Amino acid sequence: MSEFIGTKRGPWDGEQRPLYLAPMSGVTDLPYRLLAKECGADVTITEFTNSTALTREAATSWRRMETHETEVPFIPQIFGGDPGDMATAAEMLAPAADVIDLNFGCPAPKVTNICAGAALMGEPDRLVNMVETIVDRVNVPVTPKNAMGTGEPERTIPRRFASGSKPWGREGFAFTAEPSSSGTPVRLIGPASKRPWKKSRSRWWPTGTWLTHSAAACLTQTGASGLMIGRGAIGRPTVFSDIKVGLGWMKEDDLPWVAQHDDWHGLSEIGRAFVSRKWCWDRYIDLSEATVGIQGKWMQRHAIAFTKGLPGAKKVRTLMHEQDTAKAMADAISGFLAGV
Repeated sequence: MSEFIGTKRGPWDGEQRPLYLAPMSGVTDLPYRLLAKECGADVTITEFTNSTALTREAATSWRRMETHETEVPFIPQIFGGDPGDMATAAEMLAPAADVIDLNFGCPAPKVTNICAGAALMGEPDRLVNMVETIVDRVNVPVTPKNAMGTGEPERTIPRRFASGSKPWGREGFAFTAEPSSSGTPVRLIGPASKRPWKKSRSRWWPTGTWLTHSAAACLTQTGASGLMIGRGAIGRPTVFSDIKVGLGWMKEDDLPWVAQHDDWHGLSEIGRAFVSRKWCWDRYIDLSEATVGIQGKWMQRHAIAFTKGLPGAKKVRTLMHEQDTAKAMADAISGFLAGV
């Protein structure tokens, strides 16, 4: 099923390469993933979910694993420090999954304290053995998401995967620019970013807050198989179409929020922000109602993100608290974005 992963890395000559919505806790719920795809994301990944909770049939954790027939490919991401639970959770997910993604990049203490996430970058043998165990037990591709800023492990782990004689099912690597601790942020652009995978033939996807110019620079300098967008997509699912339009991969006039507006090209930058975010907000609510229903906590987080940076955004929290129902809250945010 490697057709879901994209092409192998190599020199970039301007051709289209896939854009991925990175897995983010509290952000990449099902309606938001579907919205991101409508806004130009080629591939989406679920929120990262504790493998042990999945093996214990925790309802909240399994809700994060919900998908829809239009979400192709379906890629759940799991994390954990117990190899057995990780493998069992992967087995439980495999029948519905096109790819299974493993989180070795999260630096949050609640994750690293159980020797999961980025903590495993400090234990290369344990990490590699965990991936090997999972691959042995599932029949779908497996992709690790690794943290940069860990020193030697970020260089040796990809090489061990790529040079291994065993026919593992891992299809590629995603490298996140988040440091593994609260230290100095890591740069993805530049010669140093090529070292970990320089001799690897595997696919890989650097994660960052990409804009058109930085996306082009990264693809040019590294030949990445695609780009994974994380924080830059929070409240801004249009970042995918922004990049594609900027790189000439799609036409701006084909975007739904542009096509439905009579004077898009005459709007100010702020005006365009209100129009595009209102379209995205209304669509998020529609997708919520069509799939999992309007989830109050999810909607509140997205409401803050969708309105951040806009004139009057400070009033949004008060506006939400004045509403009696989730639907009323959704309508109130839509009204704010419409300038009502």
